[in-house]
Amino acid sequence: MGNPRFAIARRELGSLRKEKTIVLALAIQLFVAAFSSFLVVGLVSLYDPGAASYQVDVAVTGDEEAVEDLLRAVGTEDGLSGRPYASSSDALTAFQGREVDAVLEASTGEDGRIRVAAVAPDTGVETTAVVVRLRAALRELERTERAERSASLATDPLSLPPATESSPYFGFTYTVLVPLLLFLPVFISGSLVVDSLAEEVARGTLELLRVAPVSFAAVVDGKLLAAGGLAPVQAIAWMLLLQLNGTAIESVPWLFGMVAGLSAVVVTLGAAVAITSPDRRVAQLLYSIGVLLVFAGTSLLPLNPANTAARLALGTAGVGAKAAVAGLVFVGVVALVGLRILVDRVDPNELG
Repeated sequence: MGNPRFAIARRELGSLRKEKTIVLALAIQLFVAAFSSFLVVGLVSLYDPGAASYQVDVAVTGDEEAVEDLLRAVGTEDGLSGRPYASSSDALTAFQGREVDAVLEASTGEDGRIRVAAVAPDTGVETTAVVVRLRAALRELERTERAERSASLATDPLSLPPATESSPYFGFTYTVLVPLLLFLPVFISGSLVVDSLAEEVARGTLELLRVAPVSFAAVVDGKLLAAGGLAPVQAIAWMLLLQLNGTAIESVPWLFGMVAGLSAVVVTLGAAVAITSPDRRVAQLLYSIGVLLVFAGTSLLPLNPANTAARLALGTAGVGAKAAVAGLVFVGVVALVGLRILVDRVDPNELG
């Protein structure tokens, strides 16, 4: 007879094919990873509406000098073009006739300040994209005016920070998509452990397993091996699919270690909850609250899991990020040892 832990793990993996929810979750993750280069375009439009390839035409009117400054600012923004109009009434007529998407009316006050009134559509899908692009143009106008007027001040102001240009697709991929594909399998694995142990107790099949020469600890270990081992393998498979789609992923071994350590912590939490609270609904609730508390606490750290994952995937991880991964693996080992102590103190006959 082979190791019973591996036999139980194979049994658990085989039973996953019958879980439609789990299969659907895996299929969704596979679809996202396999077609990430296409999906990221649409997802970034929600993440950063200003990145959408949407052309916005703006009617610019008002004082002649202010209009010139505003037109220059509008011209610096991609996807934004300005059309000068002689009067605000002409500009509003063009807006109402859908000749332009927005109106900017600029005026210069007695104190020399430029005041801009913006008119944008109040309904429709394009509203957010219009407002985001108008905001970017007005920020550029403010930046230019501050730089030009600083020469007339009695004291030298602080220099403006250099304008930065970064692709929203790049930021979205490494700060949202990569952590999502890495951590979602971990959450699912913990939930699998909770359901599996709670279901064994509810159906009374735990006693049937123990009729064979299998200890309660071996049963728990087998279930942890199936769920906890699936998460890092699945996460790395998603990273390889991203690479096939043209997204560079660095430090794959370190990412594997991070997911493995986090998976050990989460599945241990799930198993501990299921053992101490065998009721399935209560156990799932407690597990969900516990996972939220764990990630809420780690998100306050300078090198939280999402930040560490992004740095590793980008190849910019320093000693601190790698030390965080090593620490996470250590915590996972400690959690497994703590679970073994708990299992040894629990009488399986009293569960349920």
